[in-house]
Amino acid sequence: MEFGIVELSRLQFAMTAMYHFLFVPLTLGLSIILAIMETVYVMTNRPIWRQMTKFWGTLFGINFVLGVATGITMEFQFGMNWSYYSHYVGDIFGAPLAIEGLMAFFLEATFVGLFFFGWDKLSKQAHLIVTWLVAIGSNFSALWILIANGWMQNPVGAEFNPQTMRMEMTNFFEVLFNEVAQAKFVHTVSAGYVTASVFVIGVSAWYLLKGRHIELSRRSITVAAAFGLASAFSVVLLGDESGYSATHSQKMKLAAMEGMWHTEPAPASFTLFGLPNQDARETKYALHIPGVMGLIGTRSLTTEIPGITELVATAEDRIRSGIIAYDALIHIREARDAADPAVMATFEEHSADLGFAFLLRKYVDDPRMATEEQIVAASNDTVPKVWPLFWAFRLMVALGFGFIGTMTYFFWRASFRQMQFPRWSLRLAVAMIPAPWIAAELGWFVAEFGRQPWTVDGILPTAMSVSALSMTEVSITLAGFVLFYTVLFIIEMGLMLKYIRKGPFQDVEETEAWVKRHQNRLAGRRNADAIATPAE
Repeated sequence: MEFGIVELSRLQFAMTAMYHFLFVPLTLGLSIILAIMETVYVMTNRPIWRQMTKFWGTLFGINFVLGVATGITMEFQFGMNWSYYSHYVGDIFGAPLAIEGLMAFFLEATFVGLFFFGWDKLSKQAHLIVTWLVAIGSNFSALWILIANGWMQNPVGAEFNPQTMRMEMTNFFEVLFNEVAQAKFVHTVSAGYVTASVFVIGVSAWYLLKGRHIELSRRSITVAAAFGLASAFSVVLLGDESGYSATHSQKMKLAAMEGMWHTEPAPASFTLFGLPNQDARETKYALHIPGVMGLIGTRSLTTEIPGITELVATAEDRIRSGIIAYDALIHIREARDAADPAVMATFEEHSADLGFAFLLRKYVDDPRMATEEQIVAASNDTVPKVWPLFWAFRLMVALGFGFIGTMTYFFWRASFRQMQFPRWSLRLAVAMIPAPWIAAELGWFVAEFGRQPWTVDGILPTAMSVSALSMTEVSITLAGFVLFYTVLFIIEMGLMLKYIRKGPFQDVEETEAWVKRHQNRLAGRRNADAIATPAE
């Protein structure tokens, strides 16, 4: 497909979405870490834990504001750039977004204010409850967004209404408990927890290298390493669960991620390395690990995972079935209330494939007029670009195991080596700060790019979803977003670096050290007076 309005609209949404997700994972993870730190403060009454909570809370607040600002822009784009998508599936997609705004966003925003301004106005226990509500609100917000996105990956609980020409919700609980959405939620928030843990460890390591805020940094690393280790294992386990659910709901995406061009005998092998060639439909220099992909994708040793070639043939059959559904739909629309029962029965029989007929709209206005060559071309369009998916997935997985190793090391040093860390490990921690963001962006790339050519998998092609805008209009808004977001990014980085360099507002370590020295001096004077004064 030539570069046009569809590709430009996709580029704009991808840019805003991936920029927005620079802030989301840190917000999710820091909110929980703050709640853990303040819980320790309430339990021990040690001022240093309050200091830690307030310091990391400042960085959380900066990140939170930018996340909210960029997230609102994304929701406006559904109406501006993707109006047909909003019309076609708004009955389903709009529900979780509305709940997210009413239930999660207001909960989160309200208690964020209390978190920052309630330290001296609330009791310790009340402020702790506020902090946990901030964390819960942040995660609830992610839940509803990911339920909406999970439905796009696996559209359940809805059906097409030929009278309204829209998808309509039939079962809210199927949408809510969609297996893709649930696995995606836990996987995504766990990735956020890892991101925050790496960030806290990295900033704390920088302080240790500079010899500043030693006790704050050591305790912060201890909390982040334990929390991050559990989260890193969760990311890998839930990534495995996502692969299993993709076997049922998104077979083509899974095959493309593996560069699996043909169905292999069960259990399928995992391709550790290879160079996918889409034109030749082969993966050159492939290095396989026998049986692993079969276990991940099917949880068995006897179930096959279909390859790309076989899935293309299936797509061609579904396109032909979709043409029958489209023809019946046209007759139903023309007859309106007096539709022939036989025609209705035909439509019901083939309605699940109607979206595949829409793939032909790229080549012909009326899918019933498509030629054999156009049908074959449309079936080949169901294959996303393989090599970017193949390598993005492998780099993401490699980073995931790297996080497990890093967290394990810092947890061991914090727990069994008196919180003493070699300088090389501290330098490594600082250098690793960007890594979880790279992994998170790769994960979203795999999820969204791998779904092409669908906006809603098997239901609505991306090419049909865009608004009737000109290239000039989208180009101008894209340039505006790039400029505006660049300014926001500079502001964000400037504020974060400013407050990291500044450190805590009140250095509890220095205060406690001064109090201890003062107490020692007083004790020394009392001892001296006792020696100098004879007993009566």
